[in-house]
Amino acid sequence: MDSSQNQRQMFDRALAFLKNGDAEMAEQLCCDILLDYPKDANVLCLSGRALIKLGRHADAEERLRDAASIYPTFPRPHVYLGEMFLAQGKFENAIKEFRRAVELGDTDSNTRIKLGRALTMHGDGDSAREALSESMQLSPDRQMLIKAFELENTGKEQEAEKIYRNMLARDAENVEAMRLLAGIATKQNQHRNAETLLNRVIELAPDFGKALANLVVNQLEQEKVTAALGTAKRLTRVAADNPDSHLYLGSAYSAAALYKEAIDAYKKALRLAPTHPGALAGIAHSYRTIGRKEDAIKFYRKCIDTNPFFTETYWSLANLKTFRFTDTEFQTMEEMVKHPDISDESQVHLYNALGLEHENRENYDRAFECFAKCNAVRRRQEYYDPAETEMVHDDIVEIVTEKFVNQPTADVGYAAAPIFIIGLPRSGSTLLEQILASHSMVEGTHELSDLGRVINQLPRLIKKNERYPKSLLDLDVQKIGQMGQAYMERTSQYRSGSPFFTDKNPNNFAHVGLVHLILPQAIFINARRHPLDSCLGSFKQLFAKGQTFSYDLAELGDYYVQYCRLMDHWNNVLPGKVLDVHYEDVVADLDTQVHRILDHCGLPFEEQCLTFHETDRAVKTASSEQVRQPIYSTSVNLWRNYESHLDPVIDILAPLLRKMSAQELPDKLAENKVPCTRGL
Repeated sequence: MDSSQNQRQMFDRALAFLKNGDAEMAEQLCCDILLDYPKDANVLCLSGRALIKLGRHADAEERLRDAASIYPTFPRPHVYLGEMFLAQGKFENAIKEFRRAVELGDTDSNTRIKLGRALTMHGDGDSAREALSESMQLSPDRQMLIKAFELENTGKEQEAEKIYRNMLARDAENVEAMRLLAGIATKQNQHRNAETLLNRVIELAPDFGKALANLVVNQLEQEKVTAALGTAKRLTRVAADNPDSHLYLGSAYSAAALYKEAIDAYKKALRLAPTHPGALAGIAHSYRTIGRKEDAIKFYRKCIDTNPFFTETYWSLANLKTFRFTDTEFQTMEEMVKHPDISDESQVHLYNALGLEHENRENYDRAFECFAKCNAVRRRQEYYDPAETEMVHDDIVEIVTEKFVNQPTADVGYAAAPIFIIGLPRSGSTLLEQILASHSMVEGTHELSDLGRVINQLPRLIKKNERYPKSLLDLDVQKIGQMGQAYMERTSQYRSGSPFFTDKNPNNFAHVGLVHLILPQAIFINARRHPLDSCLGSFKQLFAKGQTFSYDLAELGDYYVQYCRLMDHWNNVLPGKVLDVHYEDVVADLDTQVHRILDHCGLPFEEQCLTFHETDRAVKTASSEQVRQPIYSTSVNLWRNYESHLDPVIDILAPLLRKMSAQELPDKLAENKVPCTRGL
């Protein structure tokens, strides 16, 4: 074999290593080639790309500058330099290199797109649009993709999907069209289809960073945490110099409850982009979850200092519940929320944060006004149909009868018993979980979505596309056992072997009968609170996702009625199965209520359950800081401060409220008082 053939083979091997994520081996082979051929521009460029992925940016720049000086008319070194500078946030340098590549005759439309991105980040919108226009002229497919993307952003997803499918019909390996088609599948909650498409994209283009990032998000959405971690680690190998890669890895570590590793990943992102808002917020979220409040506040404030319009940070600080803004910060939020160009999402963040701060300052009328403005914007973004909820609950009551819940089941013994803490949001469920998780035999997880996912798989199990809960009519002993096993297998990733574990998803209240059937060892605790405090708490809370009923007072009232209706049903068909624990009773007499809870679970009393606030564990919910304090009563009857604004929900709940004691009634229902029954 002659030397040129050997050189080519070594180059191809180095390129293959780089594509497969082994930048270190690629660089080693490039060094071997350069010993004999120090002026080979292709090898110098390949070495530069490998060094970039290894984070050795100074060495990479030296190699790429060598290639450019040896062959001054070669555009590729400038493209790679531009990509490196763009990832580092050095936008002026990136613009200079991309423009030099274009001047030297680079015809790749992607170079214009990257130039446009750098110009946009540098604040030169006109030049950015010109660069993007040139990219479309160079690539007709690019023009079609941009058209489809615009259709998608205006809600015309079917038209966009048609364009993507037509492009794939002409070119079955068009990875960008395939990736964007996966994006539409994700929006339609077809996560398995999206995952299949993204895996095909990565098979065709192993180092396609955007596709790997999309796959991480997809897998996290499906709670495939182990798979997401693997994909995120691969992404950081493929795009080591891109701070967003480490951001995705941080998110995957957080989902796996590996918060130290998550913080390390976010810090790597910050080394590449010191003001990156997502990385700063990610570190702050992680510190908050593990109880390091002061560190969380430090990074939230740093995020505000460097990214003042990243409004999620203001909301995150307010959502600590125990945090207080300075007067200067408070005034800044008041001014920002009135800005004519502020986005809907920023309005939502700021109005909710302002509402919580006004409440802290006892400006309750102004606080309610802010909560109402926040929820009016958020409600326009959500879909919720009260009639649909009522119809589903009608079917549950009709189908999940005493006979249904007592039908024969498979004799399956599981090593762990789930304790389902159910109810409505903001009713004290996090407090109950913290009490239980303080017990040596109980493992606290968080708000698991696994039961819902098992239920969503019912059509595949029964081989019919039947709507839940009517799909339950086709269950038999074998399928009942399969559902229980599926739940236990899915939740195993959050458990480490304790005899009991918590599942604190409040929405599981609708499935008590089914869970009793598929998991006979399951225990239920229903977190209850004064109906008006419960509804007000949900109205004040800005949820990351779900709980779509919570942004309108009338809809909240309707939902509360449906919740009570189902809980009454479970008490009839499964008497004694569910233990009601009232938040007010826990606050008034912690010792008695802790004994009640542990007795119901069949657990021996342990003193640390009374000192739950000293338990060191990660808490993801909005009450994370509150449950790290001793018991307090300031949240009891908080609704009275907002009573004049709560007429819509009071009117709907009037029949239930009138069963309460005189002290618990709103003023407008003060007539016809009867003794408290504690049945609510």
